[in-house]
Amino acid sequence: MAVRLPRPRRFDVYAASAGLLGGLTLWGIGLGVRPADEPIVLFDGRWPLLVPLVVMAGCELLRRVAPRTGLLIGTAALITDTVTQGSLVTVIMYTDLMYAAVLYGPPASARRIPWITGLLTVAATLVPFAVWRVPEALLIGVAVGIVSFAPASTGLIVRNHREAADAALLRAEQTALLAEMDRAQAVTAERARMARELHDMVANHLSAIAIHSTAALSLDDPATTRQALGVIRENSVEGLAEMRRLIGILRDDGAGTEPAAAPTLDGLGALVDAARANGLDVTLESAPGEGLPAPVELAAYRIVQESLTNALKHAAPGTVRVGLARHDDTLHVRVTSPYGDRDAPRAPGSGAGLVGMRERAALLRGTFEAGPVADPGTPGGKIWSVRAALPLNQGDPA
Repeated sequence: MAVRLPRPRRFDVYAASAGLLGGLTLWGIGLGVRPADEPIVLFDGRWPLLVPLVVMAGCELLRRVAPRTGLLIGTAALITDTVTQGSLVTVIMYTDLMYAAVLYGPPASARRIPWITGLLTVAATLVPFAVWRVPEALLIGVAVGIVSFAPASTGLIVRNHREAADAALLRAEQTALLAEMDRAQAVTAERARMARELHDMVANHLSAIAIHSTAALSLDDPATTRQALGVIRENSVEGLAEMRRLIGILRDDGAGTEPAAAPTLDGLGALVDAARANGLDVTLESAPGEGLPAPVELAAYRIVQESLTNALKHAAPGTVRVGLARHDDTLHVRVTSPYGDRDAPRAPGSGAGLVGMRERAALLRGTFEAGPVADPGTPGGKIWSVRAALPLNQGDPA
């Protein structure tokens, strides 16, 4: 099966054409490298030097598509040219083949050719001088070095510069890609954080509004309706204040405005009082004390807040118990509520609350569990238990 070489590049075609045309011009005016009476000239006359010239021009077409093949054939053509009167253009095209073989050839060739040509240059300098003992013999090594070692070294230098530039470009692209990935991850993490904050701050108030508005619509009792509207107004005002706080954080440009501080466990009593006002029977059994990291306090507060919101929407009648305890380097949060079958939740839910609580615990490298557990002391025999363990020595402000 015949091997089909790729088409030569346009520049290589121009180089081969220019070399052939220049060689023919020198041949036409009778200009050769050596006189016909030199002993090295075996093929006398003007016509023999055209053969290596044409072959060398053909090798120029291979300088990039098959550089090693072009160099091997060109070397044979140069040797042939040395036993004719010779053409300067043939020698010049050979130096270009040597340069291209190092620049465009395989890495192994790029490493070996400069060494080989360097050794040949040294040998061509020392051997003739040792044989003839005349200074003019050193010129043979100079000629070999100009024709072979110089273009090979130049090709190696240019190749190294190109590879260094390509490596720098690749590193820059990789750095830009990593920066874009970091930016995307930061945006995703920030969006998740804001989604948790928005859900935790507003869901409790909106759930209370939905429950009490349903009661106001379903009961034809002016006193009950008035009480429900009062709770609705209170939750609306508080929810609006929370929304303004969040918007203030989002719009804060550092121009002298301080966003409101994030809630801490000091506000746990007020959170329980608000849940009682919404109709829950809540008991705060214990508090963890002081000296907790701010990320842990925020996560514990939000977990309790969301647990009370879920109890308001889903829990059966009974007491909701909130307990926080500090053991060694871990804050344990536990919220339990009566668990029983309901026809439907008192307010619709999306399940994002459990996801947000689990994410908050995971950001602190803690654990989170939520689900029904057996409790013989309750009417239904089960309670819904939310348990979180938050390490105090780990933390992420998000």
